[in-house]
Amino acid sequence: MPVPSDRVYSESHEWHKLDGGILTLGLTQFAVDQLTDVTYVEMKPAGFKFQPGGSIGEVESVKTTSDIYCAVGGEVLEVNKAVVDNPALLNTDPYGKGWLVKIKPANTDGLAKLMNADAYGKQYS
Repeated sequence: MPVPSDRVYSESHEWHKLDGGILTLGLTQFAVDQLTDVTYVEMKPAGFKFQPGGSIGEVESVKTTSDIYCAVGGEVLEVNKAVVDNPALLNTDPYGKGWLVKIKPANTDGLAKLMNADAYGKQYS
């Protein structure tokens, strides 16, 4: 699966997509492939405020449990209930229906430090 060019990527394999002042966060295909079958997703609830680099949830797979981090601080606006109810969405559509949370960022400065699709794809594809 190609790495979408409309978002930026962290070294911890989260993607960040800013659209109209709202940041959507998810896991990359590389992360999902490393985890294998994701069996459980737990994200912080709407209203949760966090600092840049803070953990905003976790995913469990048959292999391990991994924290989910966001490169910017802000407030969780919405958790993807579909992925919480059906974690397999992460396995099948991590860049689409498998998004994890929508965030109101306090500022977007941290996004400039992340990798674009080309850089991420070269390193992790």
